[in-house]
Amino acid sequence: MSNCTLDVSTKSAYLNDILNLTAAKNPNEPEFLQAVKEVLTSLEPVVLKHENEYKALALLERVTEPERIISFRVPWIDDKGQARVNRGFRVQFNGALGPYKGGLRFHPTVNQSIMKFLAFEQIFKNALTGLPIGGGKGGSDFDPKGKSDNEIMRFCQSFMTELQKHIGQDVDVPAGDIGVGAREIGYLFGQYRRIKNNYEAGVLTGKGLDYGGSLARKEATGYGLIYFMREMLKANNMDLNGKTVIISGSGNVAIYACEKAQTYGAKVVAMSDSNGCVYDKDGIKLDIVKELKEEKRARIKEYLNYVPTAEYKENNGDIPAVYTIKADVILPCATQNDINLSAAKVLVENGAKAVGEGANMPCTNEAVEYFLKNNVLVAPGKAANAGGVATSALEMCQNSMRYFWSFDEVDKKLDGIMTNIFNNARKAAEEYGYGNNYVAGANIAGFRRIAKAMKSQGLI
Repeated sequence: MSNCTLDVSTKSAYLNDILNLTAAKNPNEPEFLQAVKEVLTSLEPVVLKHENEYKALALLERVTEPERIISFRVPWIDDKGQARVNRGFRVQFNGALGPYKGGLRFHPTVNQSIMKFLAFEQIFKNALTGLPIGGGKGGSDFDPKGKSDNEIMRFCQSFMTELQKHIGQDVDVPAGDIGVGAREIGYLFGQYRRIKNNYEAGVLTGKGLDYGGSLARKEATGYGLIYFMREMLKANNMDLNGKTVIISGSGNVAIYACEKAQTYGAKVVAMSDSNGCVYDKDGIKLDIVKELKEEKRARIKEYLNYVPTAEYKENNGDIPAVYTIKADVILPCATQNDINLSAAKVLVENGAKAVGEGANMPCTNEAVEYFLKNNVLVAPGKAANAGGVATSALEMCQNSMRYFWSFDEVDKKLDGIMTNIFNNARKAAEEYGYGNNYVAGANIAGFRRIAKAMKSQGLI
């Protein structure tokens, strides 16, 4: 793991010690170490300013160590009557600002490193929203693909039977993530209600509108990404109108980022899934993508059945095909480490002007560094995709009031939150000499809010 942290040398002896200590304590967790390195190295000027104070309070040691990691087995029965077992996780990383808040991911790649990286990122993302929510994340290595509704229901019920011991609307509030949509949230909430014999609507977010969900929650992460991009481009004398856009992914975030980008006059020419991408030079017809992905749960390749003039490019090698297409704005909305250094070089060569991270940590650290060195604007995931968790917090608020806001009311609040996140990241970047490096600015803005809360609450 030397390439994750041990090769870093900052001007702060305390910061160097923490980077090395974190690497030594978590030797087999590359995703987590990558996230820690990315955040902590950008905090160098802040740490130098407060080094003795932070060291006396062991602040960096505490912010990089989860408050609690819960791991459990999830036994369930498939449709053939065969007993199956998966592993479940919940990482409650930092509760200084409020109840732990973060999604549940059901995907075969889920392991402790990925859960910790996601929960660590969530701390800063949630802090940036300005709302009273701490950072957490959870999930399972269960794969919903190819499973029947009954199998997914039985799995969710078993998963929640254990998870319910550790969550609550004032303790820890999970939501959806990859593999966990409205169907899964419904099954999870139903089991929680059955066990607790209590209609605690605020315990989960991303719920259906019929039982405590919020309007605009489905659209929030994608819309929020575009609101952040709008502000970032505007601050650099650009806008989305007339820009060519490529989007990796074709799930919830990708779909609604595409929808909102199109309303600002952008031309989205490509979307993808794990197998490859479709390229439509005339602009992606989003109603077709919605039908394929939200209704039929089909592969993106089937877009060609509706638009024969489009092209399909299959993934081959270490650069996903979508990133070989020339575009002004790149929106990685799929999964972590989707853009490596090789892909970044191709994108820069093709004239990319801005990258907006709709997924969590979709660019490797090396890719981000390359973008910044080549004057490509980067909207970091912990800031740019915070719209989802921000609207989840608004859902919690509505649940507490037993009241519903209209779509336009929620969307207006979301727009305001995303605008504030960008402004705070911009101001922090400028204050500490980072210019238009909004990656560092977002890390600093989020960290300062958390650090203040942690100092106020004593050594816990």
